[in-house]
Amino acid sequence: MHPAADPDARRLQRLAFAALLIANVVLAFGPWMVRLADVGPVAAGFWRLAIALPFLFAMARIAAPRPFAGITRGMAVTLLLGGLFFAADLAAWHAGILHTKLANATLFGNMSGFLLAAYGFVVMRMLPRPVQTIAIALAMVGTVLLLGSSYELSPQNLAGDLLTLLAGVFYACYLIAVDRARKALAPIPVLALATLAGLLPLLIAALVLGETVVPQDWTPLILLSLGSQVIGQGLLVFAMGHLSPLVVGLGLLMQPVLAAAIGWAAYGEGFSVTDAAGALLICVALVLIRLPERRAPA
Repeated sequence: MHPAADPDARRLQRLAFAALLIANVVLAFGPWMVRLADVGPVAAGFWRLAIALPFLFAMARIAAPRPFAGITRGMAVTLLLGGLFFAADLAAWHAGILHTKLANATLFGNMSGFLLAAYGFVVMRMLPRPVQTIAIALAMVGTVLLLGSSYELSPQNLAGDLLTLLAGVFYACYLIAVDRARKALAPIPVLALATLAGLLPLLIAALVLGETVVPQDWTPLILLSLGSQVIGQGLLVFAMGHLSPLVVGLGLLMQPVLAAAIGWAAYGEGFSVTDAAGALLICVALVLIRLPERRAPA
């Protein structure tokens, strides 16, 4: 039977796409928790990983008696680099969140979606199909509409925007490392090892920068860790094992849409008709991108 016609494979793909959507909904609340935390932005990244780590290792052991068996030296290097890129992403992104709008921070931070999509076409050595091209074009137009409506060219926002844009590049490198690791390992072991690799660099960076590291209120950090790292990243890493980088990359663009709504509700940040149009185009792109995915050969 052709893999595309396998009912189990199609069911697993639908499950992975649902996991991708839920992951992006949960991850969109992360910037809000960073703003609410009473520690420095890099320290918030450290606690996001530190609180999640025991949960991830426990989940890995529950899922399989030897979850890390069979890891080669090359795979270990890949996961180490992935963890370092993830630490750099969190440090730059969390710092940028405090200096720009939630929508801007999430939009720039998830520009990695386009880089991941490009990586997917390079790996597959193929050009996008017509429907994929239309989906990418709609996503780009939607992103431009969101960006043009919310972005203010001012010193107040510029520093934060540059930091979150840099974070997007680091995040794309992290996702590429995860995509390679998922070809040989289950999702939770991949996430647990990448989380472990990024832990110490974030703590050292927070201390060097002189940030407040020990919080008075643990609630935002616990929500950030369990929501963004355990649930959000856990579902995202699972989805990456069953969906193409193009689908995952465009799926990441859900986050700026949701972050714009959160920023409007929590901080009164503007959400205009143009923002709504951009959000709608991104949603249409997500629908279109699933059409060739169901018929494409594995």
